Amino acid sequence: MSTLVGIIANPASGKDIRRLVAHGSVFDNNEKVNIIRRVLLALDAFGVEGVLAMPDIYGLVVRALDQVQVSFPVEFVEIEVTSTAADSRQAAALMAQAGVRCIVTVGGDGTNRVVARACGNVPLVPISTGTNNVFPTMVESTLAGIAAAAVALGVEGVWEQAVRRTRCLEIVRDGQVVDMALVDVVVYDERFVATRAIWEAAKMRALFLSHPYRGTVGASAIAAYLPSLEQVADGSAGLYVELGPGGVRVTVPIAPGLIVPVPVRAVHRLPVGHAVAVTHTPSVLALDGEREIPLRPQDQVAVRLAASGPQVVDIEAALQAAIQAGFFVQGAWPVE
Repeated sequence: MSTLVGIIANPASGKDIRRLVAHGSVFDNNEKVNIIRRVLLALDAFGVEGVLAMPDIYGLVVRALDQVQVSFPVEFVEIEVTSTAADSRQAAALMAQAGVRCIVTVGGDGTNRVVARACGNVPLVPISTGTNNVFPTMVESTLAGIAAAAVALGVEGVWEQAVRRTRCLEIVRDGQVVDMALVDVVVYDERFVATRAIWEAAKMRALFLSHPYRGTVGASAIAAYLPSLEQVADGSAGLYVELGPGGVRVTVPIAPGLIVPVPVRAVHRLPVGHAVAVTHTPSVLALDGEREIPLRPQDQVAVRLAASGPQVVDIEAALQAAIQAGFFVQGAWPVE
């Protein structure tokens, strides 16, 4: 079986309007090129047979190859580059069809959400270059590349100890799943998608979380900083949070450097398989921090927690399992 690794790098991640209304870090494309370059070198050092990459208008992977030499072929999936989320979705589907063993994503929560919808059972190795960065990991890309190599090469114990299925939030309209989120869904008191990113706490009417996140930035932080969270969150379920006047005010970072009070009316446990109807309409559903689905007053929509999210590689666990398997050692280890 071939040991192909996919790479999907989003040139638009880390550049939304939250750099203007908040103080989000800017990941320019030169830094993304350096990140990809280190991933390629790590994959090459451990004998991966090839890389299948997503083309983009900036040529991130092409530029990454300019200053390094790798022993394997790097090919590109055949898509029409539109510089929209459709590129990542189509690339992920084609990579899964081609049999890649894992996909390294270079982007934020939104990038990973799009990839997760199309990658099937192919595990993700997410490297964060987005804004709130709850789902992807802030990690040195050399280590992410080594973890991806260990998964691709089938190193003993790595899949069992480091590849984990995550939960997701399904958007259900008329009984059909029409979209999903990895981290959170916000019911936002607005009629239009507009700039996509959300940052006005006063417009948030409800929040759904796939996990009871702690120590985060973004909408997920609204529940994370409540002292009584443990009373409803046990790790086996998500959360449904009612927002708006009439409750406590919790001061949280809803974007990098943007710390504001948010009115919280109630927090409910959201078990796997349970759906909650969206009652505030007209509104817009923001998925993982980006406005995606406008709702009309007559729309019947619910949010449901599902156990069928993407498979994700825990990079630290993968490295530990690889160490135990002797992945980094050549020759017989001397025994005294």
